[in-house]
Amino acid sequence: MKRLGWVLTTGIMVLLWTGCAGSKPENEMDFEARFKKGMEYFEKKKYVQAQEEFNYVVLSGSHTEWGDDAMFYLGESYFLNKEYLLAINEYDRLTRRMMFSPFIEQARWRICESYFKLSPEYYLDQENTHKAIDKIQEFLDDYPQSEYTEQANQMMIDLRNKLGRKVYETGILYIKLGAYDSALQAFQEVLKTYYDTEYVSRSYLGMMDAYCHMKQLEEARSVYESHSQELKDAALDQRALSLLDKWERKLNKSRS
Repeated sequence: MKRLGWVLTTGIMVLLWTGCAGSKPENEMDFEARFKKGMEYFEKKKYVQAQEEFNYVVLSGSHTEWGDDAMFYLGESYFLNKEYLLAINEYDRLTRRMMFSPFIEQARWRICESYFKLSPEYYLDQENTHKAIDKIQEFLDDYPQSEYTEQANQMMIDLRNKLGRKVYETGILYIKLGAYDSALQAFQEVLKTYYDTEYVSRSYLGMMDAYCHMKQLEEARSVYESHSQELKDAALDQRALSLLDKWERKLNKSRS
């Protein structure tokens, strides 16, 4: 009888063990359920509710097969809800902790997009604009054949134009304030640093204006003669010639 009892007990334990081995642990099933619930909210554009579900999996189940999925879609939930700094945090965490995730390229692209959206108007502080440029350049270097390459290049153009405009408008402000040397420095900074933006030709015209206010018409004419083609291409050549003519007449009148 004792042997029969031992056999029955052993058999039951074996059955229990094999049954458990063939199924997922209860807590892992919970992570799967919470992730799927999050996806249901996500697809219905209920991003705040989705964030709660994904965050649960990220905090407690990042070691499971749902970990990188939850982290990416948590970032997506923030991004699509226009919470860009929170989105950046999740995408960045994914790229650092789960380097072999299939979401890495897309997460890095979303970081670029997030900083681009955080880039403010040209007259405000441009810290996020510089961050966006850095992240986009890193992305282009690492993924030169990405499907996002064309969009990334256009974003880079837009961001650099914004920075170029900020410096250019500073030069215009200096002219209004009568600080002509400072205006020249601002326009020269555009030519040196933002040479590939739409504010290059305008900066040539700005330099001419500053020189004219300083009564240095020869320098103004020199700028025009050296860059007349660029001014013409930007449809600014007539304004440049009118500027020279106006100041020449003005100075001649003051001498007579």
